[in-house]
Amino acid sequence: MSQRQHLLTVDSLNRERVDHLLRVATRMEPIAQRRQVTRVLEGAVLGNLFFEASTRTRVSFNAAFCRLGGSVCDTTGFTFSSMAKGESLYDTSRVMSGYCDAIVMRHPDQGSVAEFAAATNVPVINGGDGPGEHPSQALLDIYTIDKEFQRLGKSLGGAHILLTGDLKYGRTVHSLIKLLSLYGPLRITLVSPPGLEMPSQLVDLVTSRGHHVEQRNSLASDFSDLDVVYATRIQKERFTDEMNESFQGLSNDFMVNRDFLDQRCSEHTIVMHPLPRDSRPGANDLNVDLNGDPRLAIFRQTDNGIPMRMAIFATLLEVDELVEKEMRPVRWFVPAQTGTLDR
Repeated sequence: MSQRQHLLTVDSLNRERVDHLLRVATRMEPIAQRRQVTRVLEGAVLGNLFFEASTRTRVSFNAAFCRLGGSVCDTTGFTFSSMAKGESLYDTSRVMSGYCDAIVMRHPDQGSVAEFAAATNVPVINGGDGPGEHPSQALLDIYTIDKEFQRLGKSLGGAHILLTGDLKYGRTVHSLIKLLSLYGPLRITLVSPPGLEMPSQLVDLVTSRGHHVEQRNSLASDFSDLDVVYATRIQKERFTDEMNESFQGLSNDFMVNRDFLDQRCSEHTIVMHPLPRDSRPGANDLNVDLNGDPRLAIFRQTDNGIPMRMAIFATLLEVDELVEKEMRPVRWFVPAQTGTLDR
């Protein structure tokens, strides 16, 4: 099976395929918003194999598959898996592909999901492989930016986008910057603590595609022309022992909060974060004082994960043209909104 039939890395995606997924995700919105139902994947089984801690991504994939009419088998952690008994990725993949019609896998080791996918002919989606990539997150991020820009009457071409936080180990920004490079030309600013910069090969890739990339070690600048700020938490679980001993945490220079937006950005700057954000005192991650601010798009971002992951499943399983034909209205009570107003 080719990488086109798996989703292991955004390197397998070109502009045409990304645009197709955006269109399919838009068609999935009535189902994701619980206004319509479809059973187009009735009888199909998803194997959700998460060997690293996850809440949002795992549940999001579950919900997306179920909203298409499928069912899900879940495995979380190494402790209760056969890998704890020494089973190889190859054997696990071969066994699981006999049980499931599609597989989502998250693993702490970079390259492990690709190794797993090489042993199966059912579609495999990379749900995150260590500091490697997180392609479905990048796709929902592009979908979010596109929707937010449509709301504001903007286009992605010529946009100024800031990526800040842990750019070395943050797999979400590794996938996102590759996808962003398919559009443009863009101005991309990278702000990270010393030692946590974006890998140089990714910076070289983006600049080779005609984008302007600037790297800094502080947010203490004028960002009045900024369209999107994408913050990431520090991935301390991926640090070496030496790094854990030397790293003291983010300073206020990296704090994305209401003061930063009000004083250095514009009233239309969109704030994104892949979550979870570290809300503990002193973490200096994306600040909770932005809750309720319409510029904060993080919950719209997570909502967008459902239609995008539905689009991924429907496209990989080749039912994307059948979904709308099988829609019908929901029969249960659905609230007008699921959380407090954040738009």
